[in-house]
Amino acid sequence: MIFCLLLLGTGALVGGGWWIWQRPGPLEAGRDVVVPHGDTLTVWHDLAAAGVVQDDDLARMVFRATIWLTRRDGALHAAELAFPAHVSLAKVVWVLRHAPPVQHHLTIPEGWTAWRVAAQLKATDTLTGETPPIPEGSVLPQTIAFLRGTPRATVVRRLQHMMDGALARVWAGRDASLTLPDAHALLVLASIVERETGRPAERPQVARVFLNRLAQGMRLQSDPTVIYDLSEGTGAIDHPLTRAELDESGPENTYRIAGLPPAPICSPGLATLEAVAHPASGDALYFVATGTGGHRFAATLDEHNRNVAAYRKSGKDGR
Repeated sequence: MIFCLLLLGTGALVGGGWWIWQRPGPLEAGRDVVVPHGDTLTVWHDLAAAGVVQDDDLARMVFRATIWLTRRDGALHAAELAFPAHVSLAKVVWVLRHAPPVQHHLTIPEGWTAWRVAAQLKATDTLTGETPPIPEGSVLPQTIAFLRGTPRATVVRRLQHMMDGALARVWAGRDASLTLPDAHALLVLASIVERETGRPAERPQVARVFLNRLAQGMRLQSDPTVIYDLSEGTGAIDHPLTRAELDESGPENTYRIAGLPPAPICSPGLATLEAVAHPASGDALYFVATGTGGHRFAATLDEHNRNVAAYRKSGKDGR
């Protein structure tokens, strides 16, 4: 009789434990939780505080006992992990042992200046540490994944390594007729092209205009280079450029300096690097906005002046 009672009691205990192990948990919606280093009790208390598990004595006993009984399945990971809604204890343990850490994403758009890149890194609170100095144009615009707690310096190095690799590949595959002296010059010109037009189809044409001007010893006269100087590297000003501002001295101002600026004015994207490495053909020396997002290109000053007149007639402000 006593044996039967013990058997029944053991069965009830096992059955109750199994029910607790498999029942849906209290988490109303999926949640990412940073699981700390520590023993199973520490992990339990953090999961309970996050609402992942129901913090009652029996559930805690089942959790700790099962972790011990299945210890050969692997250690619990200390990381930021994603727990689905109403996750059971069984699923919680699987996540703790086998789920990959949560990945965060950072996007650096094409045409951002180093100042904007640094500001974005600073504002990303899942990164840690100080942001190192970022030379202009040294990072490749890209979306990258990272884990919570990654140092900002590590992210900068990754983006710089990607730019170094992309620039080397583009330079190696450039058109044989390209007259730029080196990969740095390609990067500088691509940064100007990036800021001159947002239309991918126009980039090879804009690159050709600037290459033709360089070949003839003409100044590039690119407005974005003036804006870069005026904005002290942020890349934006709060008013249209004036004639007086075009004449201001500045290290990047291509209305005042001959040839290319000494450094990039932003981080160009891979497509723009390729556009400069493979420019359009033609003898265009000028371009002006159409007022609808694109540009008109011209080979002669007379034709360019007519395009400027059409631009002004469209009701847009022009020089």
